[in-house]
Amino acid sequence: MLIAGFPAGAWGTNCYLVAPAAGEECVIIDPGHQAAQGVEEALKKHRLKPVAVVLTHGHIDHVASVVPVCGAHDVPAWIHPEDRYMMSDPEKALGRSIGMPLMGELTVGEPDDVKELTDGSKLTLAGLEFGVSHAPGHTKGSVTFGMPEAADIPPVLFSGDLLFAGSVGRTDLPGGDHAELLKSLARVCLPLDDSTVVLSGHGPQTTIGRERATNPYLNGLDAAPRRGL
Repeated sequence: MLIAGFPAGAWGTNCYLVAPAAGEECVIIDPGHQAAQGVEEALKKHRLKPVAVVLTHGHIDHVASVVPVCGAHDVPAWIHPEDRYMMSDPEKALGRSIGMPLMGELTVGEPDDVKELTDGSKLTLAGLEFGVSHAPGHTKGSVTFGMPEAADIPPVLFSGDLLFAGSVGRTDLPGGDHAELLKSLARVCLPLDDSTVVLSGHGPQTTIGRERATNPYLNGLDAAPRRGL
């Protein structure tokens, strides 16, 4: 499996391209602020053909390049219905103090083809299977994408802004809720195997085991029995 990732924009938001191998179809995860050029460079480098964009949530630093990327390749974007409005109204999603400085440089709106994610569903795209888990707390429509272990590749969780190395997502923006975030962490993240690689929306990769042992935000959380992706 090929996972090509790079940080983009002022927030350093991680964008990922996922494919069975170089030269094949791929899925693009979170093409955010100023990510379009990086996406095109990664597609060319690895000879990939995108079939879909999938979004962990609707904040502008994760979705700002959705329209140009989807338009250039005629592919759909997948997002949870609770966050769909954010693509057209990022100021409402971020609050005036954060949203206003960006409005002059962004062309906001939805791509032509938008599909809605549902909790517990399985997306089969580019020959890969992604398990969708609704994980509210950072936003009402935040989701994670899980991929099971395959051959010599450990399981992978694309956690968006739910779980980071040593931290968790902020809850002070519109739609944020700290209690809901903790519930999502306990329900979605903590039951996963220690070997699960966490690829988050910002910062370096980590593992569930490392976060279970060292992340102070996870202390005291009850988890369901451990499970695979």
